[in-house]
Amino acid sequence: MVFNKENGSELRIYAWIRTASAVLSHCLCVVFTVFVAVLSRPGTSWFSWHPFLMTLAFSFFMTEAILIFSPYGSLLKKFSHKTKGRIHWFLQVLCVSCAVLGLAAIVYNKHLNGKPHFTSWHGLLGLLTVCVVGLQSVAALPLVYHSLAKGWSVAKLKRYHTATGLVTYLLGSASLLLGLSSAWFTGSVGEYGWYLSALCCALNALIIMNQVSSGYTSKKRLQS
Repeated sequence: MVFNKENGSELRIYAWIRTASAVLSHCLCVVFTVFVAVLSRPGTSWFSWHPFLMTLAFSFFMTEAILIFSPYGSLLKKFSHKTKGRIHWFLQVLCVSCAVLGLAAIVYNKHLNGKPHFTSWHGLLGLLTVCVVGLQSVAALPLVYHSLAKGWSVAKLKRYHTATGLVTYLLGSASLLLGLSSAWFTGSVGEYGWYLSALCCALNALIIMNQVSSGYTSKKRLQS
């Protein structure tokens, strides 16, 4: 009996920590996106669209798309898994759309100013991330429309999608972190603002990584 009580207490604490982490992730992605929007003032220049759209894509849409499947922090807990999957894919499409537009904005801005393209690690990783997230969304179509799987096991496709999705999210987070070191961002915020922004990106990456890896290992355990 004592063992069961202790087990129950540990499970409640674990569930509380996971719920608090998910709520924190929701708050961080919103606060950071709004913060960058205020700093960049989208519409004031071609460049202003780049940080805003990229942050909207990888900090907000992609984070919320993954949190949909969180058993502790999903805003759509009462919806079926199929519905969650479709909304997840729709958010990813919004993520890709914003990322492509953000990439186009910085390319055009550099063209107007006669500057070379993709000369920094931020630019190169950003380009790679946009390509990867686009491929990831297209590759997820068989999970939304099972008739496209054509002989592939849907369960296996889900595992591959989960693993590659985590890599894609980490690429997006790394790209955002490198963006914080740009001359524009460091010139727009003070030291404390920079560290808080970096903390937002890093914490979100850790929370999402923990959610995805925990869900992946638990599914593997059930299937073994």
